[in-house]
Amino acid sequence: MKTHQAKLTILSLLSDGQFYSGEYLGEKLGVSRAAVSKHIKGIQDWGVDVFRVQGKGYQLAQPIQLLNEDLIRQHVSNPIAIHPIIDSTNQYLLERAGEIESGTVCLAEYQSKGRGRRGRQWNSPFGSNLYFSMYWKLEAGMAAAMGLSLVVGIAVIDALKALGVNDVKLKWPNDLYYQDKKLAGILVEVSGQAGDAAHLIIGMGMNLFMRKEEISIEQPWTTLSQVLGEQMIDRNELAVALIRSWNETLKGYEEKGIAGFVDSWNEVDNFINRPVKLLMGERIIRGIERGIDAHGAVLLETEEGIRSFVGGEISLRSDEKQDDY
Repeated sequence: MKTHQAKLTILSLLSDGQFYSGEYLGEKLGVSRAAVSKHIKGIQDWGVDVFRVQGKGYQLAQPIQLLNEDLIRQHVSNPIAIHPIIDSTNQYLLERAGEIESGTVCLAEYQSKGRGRRGRQWNSPFGSNLYFSMYWKLEAGMAAAMGLSLVVGIAVIDALKALGVNDVKLKWPNDLYYQDKKLAGILVEVSGQAGDAAHLIIGMGMNLFMRKEEISIEQPWTTLSQVLGEQMIDRNELAVALIRSWNETLKGYEEKGIAGFVDSWNEVDNFINRPVKLLMGERIIRGIERGIDAHGAVLLETEEGIRSFVGGEISLRSDEKQDDY
């Protein structure tokens, strides 16, 4: 953290989107203009657009709303850790699972090693999105964790609705969609031993202000700023809404299991009653998607009747046109 403090101070000063001279920034940091220029280069390596205009100074391409730990703590009771720079919010909690309080939340401005499902890298430029993980101790054990990513998806939609964001859908098993484009992804990692409580790390990356060149996912995508248009996105308010919704939904999951959320899932299933294909390694299964069952398995109506499929290496895709994403 200490090595990044100068860069973080510059970002805080530039966050309002106004011009600031190298001389002014240097005075604030107690360093030379050459040192400021070096720090600006480091900031750009984090995926932040910083422009320099002769006679005016430095300016961000767009203002950045930084996460405010004190503000978030005022509205939730969960233990909160906000890291400007981190390898992965999920990894941070994984290394502490079992030693921290259930409900502990980790947020970050930038992830150097953000990851998605099946080990894919999740591109995580500074301040552009929401990188958010929660630790949850599930006393019912590892077997009871099946279908958890589905329930978390429902909780995210509930949080977005509370903020006036409607028409977001879910793609089995772990993505949020808006108009057939990916908005966010969920990653649940489970550890524990048979007969003991399960330690769950639930992570989510949501696209807020991502530009095309920053997106690493190989499929149609969107951002919350595109969904809302001119409406401003308050990242801290979004974080609070998500934490509250996850708390409530995970407590409900402990009582009811996935079976208590089947109807809620099917109401927001992006592909329900639409042609889809399931990719299972080299095998492709086509059918009409019919929602999920009481175990969280996706249901496909095929020529052989309705069949259920669980997670693992299965990947669901639309089959309404020829696509390879």
